[in-house]
Amino acid sequence: MLPLQVLIVDDHKLFRQGLIGLMNTRPDIVQVVGEAGTGRQALELARRLQPDVVLMDILIPEGDGLQTAAAIRKELPKTGAVLLTSSALDEHLYEAVRIGVAGYLLKTLDADELFDLLVGIAHGEAALTRTMAARLLKDVAKRAAQVNSVQAMLTDREIQVLRLVAQGSSNSDIAEKLCISVNTVKTHLSSILHKLQLENRTQVATYAVQSGLMPEGA
Repeated sequence: MLPLQVLIVDDHKLFRQGLIGLMNTRPDIVQVVGEAGTGRQALELARRLQPDVVLMDILIPEGDGLQTAAAIRKELPKTGAVLLTSSALDEHLYEAVRIGVAGYLLKTLDADELFDLLVGIAHGEAALTRTMAARLLKDVAKRAAQVNSVQAMLTDREIQVLRLVAQGSSNSDIAEKLCISVNTVKTHLSSILHKLQLENRTQVATYAVQSGLMPEGA
């Protein structure tokens, strides 16, 4: 529903003022309801104002944008956290997606694109600049290739064991769930470690998540 009520968060006051001035040129799309320079201030204002969107940088003091976005997602599920940042680092993008932000935008985008993406948010769409969307698609393709590679390398039973190890199951738990002996579980685990060139259960769990064999938090 337009106009979106937006809280602007950036530790550079001049940038904040410029962005607010830009937003004020399109009152049909955006209504700026507040501004903040730190993560702590952003969370306090978000709780009080409950805006539709918090538009914030990642590199801000007193709780960076990712931490603040996670807190907003937890406390204010109706408020969308959108990152507007100069950071194009993959780890920032992937962490933002994991948190469940409503958008990840680079400060290099032009005004028309920004407003178009904000209109999309109002209609329930995710806001991603083309560069970030392309990176996510590449990551999905890479994970799919890794899954296919692992599935070709491991037996079905070994994949079952790998997933259960990643879920934190002990050898005895795995044996009970799969109706096999503990020694058989150890044999499968040894084979997994050898085939994937890993050293311990922690690495197995990490590999299972990173390769896309199971969702994070499963």
